[in-house]
Amino acid sequence: MRPQDPRVVVIGGGLAGITAAIALAESGAQVTLLEARPRLGGATCSFTRDGLTVDTGQHIFLGCCSAYRGLLGKLGMTAHAPLQDRFDVTVLAPGPAGQPRQARLRRTALPGPLHMLPALGRYPFLTRAERARVALPALAMRRVDPADPGVDAQRFGDWLAARGQSERARRALWDLFTVSALNIAGDDASLALAATVVKTGLLGKNNAADIGVPALPLGELHGDAAATLLARLGARVALSAKVTAIETSQESGARFRVRLARPTDDASLPAEAGVVLGADAVVLAVPHEKAAPLVPPDALPSGTVAAWSGLGASPIVNVHVIYDRPVTSLKFAAGIDSPVQWVFDRTSISGLGDGRSGGPQYLAISLSAADEYEEVPAARLREQFVPALAELFPAARDARVTEFFVTRERRATFRQVPGTGALRPKTGTRLPGLVLAGAWTDTGWPDTMEGAVRSGLSAAIELRQTLLASGSAAVGSGPDGEPAQGTAEPADPSEPNASASTIGVRQ
Repeated sequence: MRPQDPRVVVIGGGLAGITAAIALAESGAQVTLLEARPRLGGATCSFTRDGLTVDTGQHIFLGCCSAYRGLLGKLGMTAHAPLQDRFDVTVLAPGPAGQPRQARLRRTALPGPLHMLPALGRYPFLTRAERARVALPALAMRRVDPADPGVDAQRFGDWLAARGQSERARRALWDLFTVSALNIAGDDASLALAATVVKTGLLGKNNAADIGVPALPLGELHGDAAATLLARLGARVALSAKVTAIETSQESGARFRVRLARPTDDASLPAEAGVVLGADAVVLAVPHEKAAPLVPPDALPSGTVAAWSGLGASPIVNVHVIYDRPVTSLKFAAGIDSPVQWVFDRTSISGLGDGRSGGPQYLAISLSAADEYEEVPAARLREQFVPALAELFPAARDARVTEFFVTRERRATFRQVPGTGALRPKTGTRLPGLVLAGAWTDTGWPDTMEGAVRSGLSAAIELRQTLLASGSAAVGSGPDGEPAQGTAEPADPSEPNASASTIGVRQ
């Protein structure tokens, strides 16, 4: 690191901020990452509870999430977040005489979009006529442009209904793919964002929807690994460092002053920093409601920042149930005709055991678009979800629940409804050197882990261009102005295995 290398402050230690910090540090910038919480990872982190390691949510990813997979590679975590060899999901529903009905959606080796046809043709939760009509929106979707503002103005449910999809087909099939990906009731989702999910994940390459499930707690997979890499790259990381203002600066050699709520005691920061850090560039990588009061005046057009409140927030609720014995051999499953949406075996990852030797088993239910459950007391949720699990897993009827608790992500994502596309800002601002990042920005993707990582890469690229244009030391450039080796570019979303780099529950 040289004295002339630009000083960049990254505000926010979620996936967007982590990604931007890594890319900028690799490019030679002097990076300081500030995170208000006591740990990195943002919405994808872990905590301990009575000896259990609990993730903040049940995050998965797909093969098409090339930017996120690239971040895992940089963190050295690819082996700890394995992908299925083929998309394979067990779907359960309550059945007669207490025996659950079961279906298996597994793709073939046929090229996309033909790879899912055999599984859909046998899907028992739709009638033969309903299965035949699934092809109508699938074919029509290929002509939908997610970037068209008119598309973003439409409800996905209305669009599906106009193409022969019954209420039953929308709930039993389409919701499986869109509710967890978009964290909004299926019918209410923006057609533009739903089209991104369907076209990229289901109608693209045959491996695009293969599911990846982390095999480590998210705190280790993201936060701890990022802290290790950033330290190796020479970046500074300050935790419990809340930013109160970003100010433009007239001082020589500093475009911005980043003001902290209190003096930091982080020894990695310069002693003279106090409560103010000077910076040549700033990446603002926090949720929209946190970003709004930090954006300096004139950085964006009048009314833009105020309009971000229209993005709103959509909750995810996680129901955690620990049994005294194993009740299922499935690693995860989806539910229909049940309050259970998706359920995951957390036994091994939590440190409870392997779940196969007759010991306890820990299941976690992920409830997306969980407005109706957001304020429901845990006792009432127990009355609803313990019997619901027993309907899907008969062995649970004889098992004893040893622990039950609930975690709530009240602002898990923005509300991905029609019209929100126009509210999502671009990366750049009117102030050279100030850029925005976060899954809520205009990434072209839903509010997922993939969108967050893409936004961080875009922020790093924008700063490289800004600092080059201003004559500052070139972020991401070699001595002759050529791109430095290792500079990250956003991957082509149509390339599932692109090397440069939510959709999930929550992606």
